[in-house]
Amino acid sequence: MTTALLQVVVFLAAAAIAAPIGRFLRIGAVLGYLAAGVVIGPYVLGRYYALEDADQVLHFGEFGVVLLLFVIGLELRPIRLWSMRSAIFGLGAAQLVITAFILAAIGVALGLPTWQALFIGLALSLSSTAFALQVMEERGELTTRHGRLAFSVLLFQDLAAIPLIALVPLFALGGEEPKMDLGSAGLAILTIAGVILVGRFLLSRLYRLVAATGVREAMTASALLTVVGVALIMEAVGLSAALGSFIAGALLADSEYRHQIEADIAPFEGLLLAVFFIAVGMSIDLSVLVAQPWALLAIVAGLLLVKTTVLYGLGRWWGLANASARRLGIILSQGGEFAFVLFSVGMFEGVIGRDTASLLTLAVTLSMAATPLLLLIDDVVARALKPAPPDYEIPPEGEQHVIIAGFGRFGQIVARVLRARHIPFTALDTSIAQVDFVKRFGAKIYYGDAGRIDILRAAGARKAQAFVLAIDNVDASIRVAEVVRENFPDLPIYARARDRIHVHRLLDLGVTIIERETFLSALELTRQLLRGLGLKPDEVTRLIATFRRHDEKRLYDDYKIYTDQEKMRANALSAAVELEELFTKDIQDLGDGDSPASGERRDDRGSVG
Repeated sequence: MTTALLQVVVFLAAAAIAAPIGRFLRIGAVLGYLAAGVVIGPYVLGRYYALEDADQVLHFGEFGVVLLLFVIGLELRPIRLWSMRSAIFGLGAAQLVITAFILAAIGVALGLPTWQALFIGLALSLSSTAFALQVMEERGELTTRHGRLAFSVLLFQDLAAIPLIALVPLFALGGEEPKMDLGSAGLAILTIAGVILVGRFLLSRLYRLVAATGVREAMTASALLTVVGVALIMEAVGLSAALGSFIAGALLADSEYRHQIEADIAPFEGLLLAVFFIAVGMSIDLSVLVAQPWALLAIVAGLLLVKTTVLYGLGRWWGLANASARRLGIILSQGGEFAFVLFSVGMFEGVIGRDTASLLTLAVTLSMAATPLLLLIDDVVARALKPAPPDYEIPPEGEQHVIIAGFGRFGQIVARVLRARHIPFTALDTSIAQVDFVKRFGAKIYYGDAGRIDILRAAGARKAQAFVLAIDNVDASIRVAEVVRENFPDLPIYARARDRIHVHRLLDLGVTIIERETFLSALELTRQLLRGLGLKPDEVTRLIATFRRHDEKRLYDDYKIYTDQEKMRANALSAAVELEELFTKDIQDLGDGDSPASGERRDDRGSVG
C-alpha cells in the first residue's frame, strides 16, 4: 500500500510540476511531461521508489487518448464530419499513402525486407493525435485553416490505425494467415453498427433520466461508463477502443447534455493524458540511445524531414499559404501513439525484432519531443522572414469624402453603408495584416496611422466632409482626435467610444458626436428580454426610453466630475435610486393611461449615445 501511494505521489508531482515548467520555458506542456517521464523512469529515479513496470503505466495512460477522442467526438457533430469528408479522406489518405511509400522505399534501400519496410513506413506515417491537438490548443491554432486540416489528417489516421493493427499478421515474415478473418470482420462491422444504433436511440434518453435526478456525480459516472463500456466492447471484437470512444462522442454531439458531459470528462482527460505522456517518457530506453545514437538521430531526422515535406506539399496543393503549409507539416511531423501499439503487436507477430522495436519506439518519442522545438524555430524564422511594413501608404487625395480611422468591426459597418450609397470614403488602419486581409474583399483601405498629420493631409482631410473615429484602442483614439481637432478644427468628428471614460475624454477635446459601441445593442437586447418576460410593448418602450434619457443625462453629469472617483461613486448610487423612482413613476403613468414616451433620439449633432 505504501509503495503504491508513493508511486501515485511521484506521478502527481510530475504532472503538477512538468506542465508549468514546460509552459514557462515555452516548450509546451507535452514536452514537459515527456521530460518528467524520463526523470522518474526506470533509468533515473524509478529504482528509488520501486517502479515495477513502465509499460503498465503506458497502457493505463492510453485511456487518456481514449477520453481525448471521446471529447473530440463530442465537438464534432455528424453534419460537420460529413462536411469535412473531402479533407479527411482526400488530404488524410494522400498523406498516409505518400508518407508510407517514401518511408518504405527508404527502408528497402537500407536493406530491409519489403513487407517489413512497408509495415514500418505505415506505422511511422501516423502522427500523434494527443500530442498534435495538445500543441495546437496551447498555441491557439486549432481554429486556423491549417489547424482544421491537421485535425482532418489526424482523424483519418485514427480511422486507418484500426485496420492496420488488425492486419499486422499480414506483414509477418512467415506469411501466416491473418487473425482477422471474414467472420471477425463481419462481427466488427456489426459491433460498430450496434454501437451506433444503441448510442443514437438510447444514450440521450439515459442521460435525460440521470440529469433528472439532479445528482452531478451520477452524470460524471454515466459519462465515464459510456466511454469505458464502448471501449471494452470494441476491444472485445478486436477493434480500437479509441475508435469506439470517438463514435460514442460523435453520437452525443447533438445532445443537449454535450457541454455538461464534456465538462465532467475534461479533468479526467487532462490528467490521464498527462499520465500517458509521462509514461511515454518513462518507456524511453536510454541504453538504446547510448548504443546506437547515430542510427537513432538519422531515423528521427529522416522521419521529421519526410513527413514535414510531404505535408507541406499537400498543404500547398490544398490551398494553404506558404507559412500555414509549413506549420501543418511541422505540427504533424512526429510519430504517433498508435506507432507504439503497432510496434508492440508487430514484435509479438514476428514482423520486427525487439531491438528494432525499441529503436523505433525511442525514435517516435524523440520526434514528439522535437516537434515543439521545431515550432519555436519556425516562429523565429517566420518573424525573420516577415517583411517590415511600409512606413505608410499614400491614399489618393479625395474630395467631399469621408475618412474612416480604424477598419475593424465598427469601421467596416460604416464603410459598407457608405459604399452601398456610393458615398466616397478613405479608410486607414495601422494593422498591415488587417489591411491585407480586407483588401482581398475589394475594400478601399490603406495602411497608415491616422494620428500622423502627413497621412491625414495625404488622405485629403482638408476637403473631407466627415471624420469617423472608429479606433478600438482608447489611447490611440484620443491621440488621433487631438491631431484632427488641432489641425482640422472644422472637420466634423463622429466617434466610437468603448466606455463612459472614453466618452468623457473625447468630450474634453470638443468631440460631441459619440456613440458607445455596445450601448444601442445592449438596449435592443434588453428590449427583447423585457418582451420575453411578458411586459407589455408600451411599458417596454417607455422603460427603454426613460433609461436612455436618464443615462445620457447622467453621462453629462458625470463628465463634470469624472476626475473625482469619490464624487463619481456617490453620483452612481444616487442615480440608481433616481432611475428606480423614474421607472415607478412611468409605470404609474401607464396605469393612468398616459401615452408611452417616444424612443426616438434627438438630433445626432451634439449628442452622445
